[in-house]
Amino acid sequence: MKRLIVTADDFGRCLPINEAVEDGHRRGVLTAASLMVAGDAALDAVQRARALPDLAVGLHATLVDGRPALPPSEIPDLVGPDGRFTKQLVRLGARIYFEKKLQAQIAAELRAQFELYRATGLFFDHVDSHHHYHLHPTVFAILLDLAVTFGAKAIRIPYEPPFTSLRARRDRPAHRLATGLLHWRATRAMRRAAQRAGLKTNDRLFGFADSGAMDAYHFADFITHLPDGISEIYCHPATRGWPDDPMPPTYRCVDEYRALIDPQVMRKAQAVTLTSFGSL
Repeated sequence: MKRLIVTADDFGRCLPINEAVEDGHRRGVLTAASLMVAGDAALDAVQRARALPDLAVGLHATLVDGRPALPPSEIPDLVGPDGRFTKQLVRLGARIYFEKKLQAQIAAELRAQFELYRATGLFFDHVDSHHHYHLHPTVFAILLDLAVTFGAKAIRIPYEPPFTSLRARRDRPAHRLATGLLHWRATRAMRRAAQRAGLKTNDRLFGFADSGAMDAYHFADFITHLPDGISEIYCHPATRGWPDDPMPPTYRCVDEYRALIDPQVMRKAQAVTLTSFGSL
């Protein structure tokens, strides 16, 4: 059986994203959304989610390129002078391995985000992370422990199988192969650890090699080539652009929103079972 979870990341970051999530769920193929609990529009996102009982909402844990849940004074090594998380992902990742005080601040910040999510009263469908930062083994260990403690049902495994991805899109072969091979061993260990902890996982993820470009053509191609099992397609939809804290200029968020309600995508989706982590 081919089961598909369609997830919008960055829910709560801004109103255009929230609008796209609501409309993509009501009129399209979107089944899930991952909430940035410290986002500028998080309250609006929670209000919309409460009115959408079939939308599966989870936590989009954020440690980079976003706003923290804790006061910057409590996590000084995670934020810059502007009080926001760093965008230097690789540099931060290297420091996490060696600095115990940084690890402690990450644990405190993630716990605060879990607490904020629990305070929403929403069903805790899943956990994932901004920029897939839980690929970092130290971050993953902390995130997994908190997911179990707070009763999340599942955790995203960000692995895109390169050959399936290449069959679907037939472009950028070097990038697709490198991305898949780079994360194969780490994500296999993540899946095993999550399953030992009693959490559900996806079998594979699509959108990793095409982040920000998941238009209707990408969606249709990936749905056409879905293997049996549990697949997830993730995207960053928005109804329009926004001035504060925008996406990278290469991201086509409006096209990703339109893909969710595209008639061809919706026809293709009729051949699979649309679902969520919590419904597995």
